[in-house]
Amino acid sequence: MKMRQSVILIPSLHPDEKLAAYVRALFEEGFRRIIIVDDGSGELYEPIFMQLADMGCVVLKHAVNCGKGRALKNGFHEFLNRFGKAEDVCGVITVDSDGQHLVKDVVRMDRRLSEIGAGQKCLLLGARDFGGQNVPFKSSFGNRMTGFWFRLLYGKRIRDTQTGLRGGTTAVLPAFLTLKGERFEYETSMLIEAVRRKIPIEEIPIETVYLENNSGTHFRPLQDSVQIYGLLFGEFFRYLFSSLSASVIDISLFHLLSCWIPGVSGIWIATAFARAVSSLYNYFVNRNVVFGASGDVKKSLWRYYALCVIQAACSAGLVSVLSLLLPVSKTLCKIMVDTVLFFVSFQVQRRVVFQNRS
Repeated sequence: MKMRQSVILIPSLHPDEKLAAYVRALFEEGFRRIIIVDDGSGELYEPIFMQLADMGCVVLKHAVNCGKGRALKNGFHEFLNRFGKAEDVCGVITVDSDGQHLVKDVVRMDRRLSEIGAGQKCLLLGARDFGGQNVPFKSSFGNRMTGFWFRLLYGKRIRDTQTGLRGGTTAVLPAFLTLKGERFEYETSMLIEAVRRKIPIEEIPIETVYLENNSGTHFRPLQDSVQIYGLLFGEFFRYLFSSLSASVIDISLFHLLSCWIPGVSGIWIATAFARAVSSLYNYFVNRNVVFGASGDVKKSLWRYYALCVIQAACSAGLVSVLSLLLPVSKTLCKIMVDTVLFFVSFQVQRRVVFQNRS
């Protein structure tokens, strides 16, 4: 059989004898280039990895357990060093070592990667169907919840955010090498980075397989979920802090100047100065800390202040309309409108104002 164009990457911790059989099945389907990362399994599992090396696999070894994210990143480095310039290699496919990714689905990923080509940026996801009866509730609920928040925060619908069966073209991998995350949260970090860089994400339906109720997983429900959601909400929480701290600066400066400069003129001067300082503070914190943007400062600054003007106009217009339609105070209308605009502004700043990654 002709050698397939995808390299297989398998991070592994405490594998059983089924891994060797799974690798043989991959060999039989034409996957002759396989990288396996022993993530600190220990001496007890050394014979399994020696067997895999004798079969022709490239085996990388962690002296201690570093986590799936670190294993994937090291595997990506190895792929690029060995196969990054190979003309007959289109990309890498990551596969879990517990046998839950069927070989036929790996073949489908390879076919699609081959169609796209090594030079095009694309991230493929093997999407499981969580509506089946054999799916553990915690897996179904956790994935649906993560997908909901990912779509709300990043504007991208992904059916299976935690899938371990992924394909990346050679061109896309450098974007993932220095991301945060050492354990399972790294896979979420990959999705966020792909959205930020506007890298195409394709989902390929795969068969849903859970062996022994997913008892072989190394996922820690509490600790790993906290890390995943901390990463997922990190950008928004930084945005929230930036907005609140800017408001504190605005109010504090207004109070000091309005007390120092008497009369109506003092109010106008204090308002203008406080808003100028707080908005510049908010801009630079959002640019450098919240969204980690780079590129032309003038362009993003112009976009930022254009958004401020549009947001203020929308606020005034919507409050005026709602105060006429609803039997509530103008203040309550403003609170409701500005709360909605706050979330809208977050999305606009992330997608338009500070979207200048390549």
